[in-house]
Amino acid sequence: MFSKATEYALRATIYIAKKSTEEKKLGIEEISRAIDSPQSFTAKILQALTKDNKVVSSVRGPNGGFFITEKTKKLPVRSILQAMGEDEVLEKCVLGLKMCSEIQPCPMHAQYKSIKQQLIKLFVTKTIQQLAADIKDGEVFINNKKR
Repeated sequence: MFSKATEYALRATIYIAKKSTEEKKLGIEEISRAIDSPQSFTAKILQALTKDNKVVSSVRGPNGGFFITEKTKKLPVRSILQAMGEDEVLEKCVLGLKMCSEIQPCPMHAQYKSIKQQLIKLFVTKTIQQLAADIKDGEVFINNKKR
């Protein structure tokens, strides 16, 4: 549904929200290892997420790293999609047709319409903080490593 970059952005944001504070910042190496993403790719993703401190904040230097403020944790998950430029994915036709509508529906339009509304509601109502709180060791995962 989303690009690989956005999938990793979701994972990284959840991990950072769970493990960081303004006093305890996380390094790129730890984040990339935790979400099972190449370090250079994770760096590019974090660059997008930290642009204008929209989702993730960062501090340079020896005591630097990445963190998410308490205020930002209250943002809806959709804000991550917006930071990655993929917010429109939730609104698109499931078959990728540009002209799909009630008047000119694709073969899956009627069935997908309610699913799409549920997805939009999920990404708008669920906060970053709620996703981070859902992570419990051994129960909910944000990487592909076998336990």
